[in-house]
Amino acid sequence: MGNLLYTIAIILVILWAIGFLGYNLGGLIHILLVIAVISIILRIIQGRKIF
Repeated sequence: MGNLLYTIAIILVILWAIGFLGYNLGGLIHILLVIAVISIILRIIQGRKIF
């Protein structure tokens, strides 16, 4: 039972760290998403294959 609680605690700490970093880096992620969408649109307009 102690091993299960230890595993749950580690998972919760990892999820907390991901949420904390995601909240602080949210602006950067949005900028990267906008750049990705613009590059896909440009490739479609130019007639190149996406993949």
